[in-house]
Amino acid sequence: MHSLDKIMRPKSVAVIGASTKAHTIGSDIMKRLQEYHFAGKIYPVNPKGGVIEGLPAVKTVLEIEGPVDMAIIVVNAKFVLSTIDQCHEKGITGIVVISAGFKESGAEGAALEKALLEKVRSYGMRCVGPNCLGVVNTHPDISMDGCFAESLPVRGDIGFVSQSGALGGGILNILKDLNIGFAQFISIGNQADVNAEDAIEYWEDQDDVHQILLYMESIQNPANFRKLATRITRRKPIIALKAGRSAAGASAASSHTGSLAGSDKAAEALLRQSGVIREYSLKSLFSTAKVFRNCPIPKGDRVCIITNSGGPGIMATDAICDYGMQMAQLSDETKAKLRSFLPAAASVKNPVDMIASAPLEHYQQTLTTVLADPGVDMVISIYLPFLGLRDIDVAKALMEIKAQHPEKPIVGVFMTKNEFFSTISDMDVNIPFFQFAEEAVDGLARLNMQRKWLARPEGKTPVFDVARDKVDALFAAARSEGRAELTTRESLDVLDAYGVRVCKAGFARTEDEAVAIAESIGWPVVMKMTSKTTSHKTDVGGVRVNLGSAEELRANYQDLVAKLKEKGLLEGLEGVIIQEMVKSSRELVCGVACDPQYGPMVMFGLGGVFVEVMKDVSFSLAPLTDQDAHDLIRSVKAFKLLEGARGTKPADIAKVEEIVLRLSQLVTDYPEVIELDINPLMISDKTGEAIAVDGRIKIKL
Repeated sequence: MHSLDKIMRPKSVAVIGASTKAHTIGSDIMKRLQEYHFAGKIYPVNPKGGVIEGLPAVKTVLEIEGPVDMAIIVVNAKFVLSTIDQCHEKGITGIVVISAGFKESGAEGAALEKALLEKVRSYGMRCVGPNCLGVVNTHPDISMDGCFAESLPVRGDIGFVSQSGALGGGILNILKDLNIGFAQFISIGNQADVNAEDAIEYWEDQDDVHQILLYMESIQNPANFRKLATRITRRKPIIALKAGRSAAGASAASSHTGSLAGSDKAAEALLRQSGVIREYSLKSLFSTAKVFRNCPIPKGDRVCIITNSGGPGIMATDAICDYGMQMAQLSDETKAKLRSFLPAAASVKNPVDMIASAPLEHYQQTLTTVLADPGVDMVISIYLPFLGLRDIDVAKALMEIKAQHPEKPIVGVFMTKNEFFSTISDMDVNIPFFQFAEEAVDGLARLNMQRKWLARPEGKTPVFDVARDKVDALFAAARSEGRAELTTRESLDVLDAYGVRVCKAGFARTEDEAVAIAESIGWPVVMKMTSKTTSHKTDVGGVRVNLGSAEELRANYQDLVAKLKEKGLLEGLEGVIIQEMVKSSRELVCGVACDPQYGPMVMFGLGGVFVEVMKDVSFSLAPLTDQDAHDLIRSVKAFKLLEGARGTKPADIAKVEEIVLRLSQLVTDYPEVIELDINPLMISDKTGEAIAVDGRIKIKL
């Protein structure tokens, strides 16, 4: 038995705080349990006793005869702890605390919630809440509506978690209008004990839960969420609305990577790497749920459109292309069959425009014909009201055909009156219907995302041979001097120790040493100052490039010293790094930023001086798998530069992937690395090799 069974599949429920007073939570929960015909026993508990909703009430839970699986607690927060003590004495292990007044109310409430959790854990209980709406299980064997939403739940295939009680209640009230039902619902509230991870793990093996929806404001344990979701999304789709995108949670950071990172970037990476489909509005969340409820996962991304109006067909085509899906190429056989019954003015190319005069029979014949084409994976059927053709008749015809062809997704676009959607909300439909073509394409794109996720290799996290002893020494030296920021030389040495290809270079403390190193490397060279007090070299003219002779190098060295002296920064100068001059028209950036909640993230994207202007960067949470690295570098527009745009030599893409994997290993081995930049990571025009020409590392002291 799962630990949540006592809450989600109880045989008996005690409502502690049941009330005879109308329109109170204690009264409404009693009514909902009865009106939904809970299959088990209901025990109202009220200090005054009496009769509540036709059932005899006991004064304490200890007076109940026989076992009780779950208690729904609706009492003042100050009485919750003593109530839990009584529940433990009674042997109740499933608790739902509806009561508010805990951490959401301030420090005193937070202390009370901490004590609540300690009791629950010590008693071996599981607790939903506090400050929540309740729980629902629509399975006919359970029939439990243990919440106080206004509407009774509709049976469906969704497991739904809501962190917001009020929002969850509002959603439950409108689900019927959306023609969406659910199997189970958990309002986790403050999630003192049971959280979203517990819910999705529980639903992994619940046969009547076919898809999981999440409304989240926070993710308590990102690492555990990632582990669970990565596994479960290969069995069932998980669709999440993660709120708080605009939170100003991005800490002020001094590195490029840090300044571009933010808590939502981390959440985005977590969901993407876990195979979770992220939505950005409630409308999209439930539109996607509607598609998954009524459509199988497609075999490919080739979409066919049938329509009685050209305009919506064109808009749908644009949306399909925007998502990177394909317009299906209909076979000659399919086109010939379409011509055999469609009028001469019709178009038998995709989109198939049956023209405005299309009768019901043409919808039926056209849909059946394109479904039979092996080059078609998904179909959008668009209807506009013309010549007396009734929308509901077309919808019924499409659903009849879908019943005969369940293997391919079919989505209906009905640009008609709202009455149509009210009518189908009372019907048992097997096709998702939308009012606009773009909504339908959004839904198919989510199906395609799930298809690609299921086909995606799980990936492995490689372990490279590295020189940790060198890194230990470099970090120890910085700490001994109280420095959080490593010098350029130290940063490049760390990267080199982890197998990242850095420029051929040498460190010089004097002008003569600089010339000697340049002679050994070969002209032209780059000269970079390395300082314990100045990290951004370009701000003080600390980078001099394309120096082609000893005379030019000496002049630039002397000029650098003069400028630092003028600015009062000469004392921090360690010396200069003389590097090979890498000729490159492609500058990228790699880096690491640390999110306080989600942990270290690896960044990749367009680098150089444009990194914070163009912001063509993506993040992935460490540790990265080889598949994560593959996806990360292909997720930015700058990837086209790696492929060899405009005749440049293609980059060694496998080596670029290896670099981000080595950075992932570095930050996993050394969690004290809070910021790291390789900017630029240059792609050699001559060899296509990725070379780190500058590095910057900051550690936690």
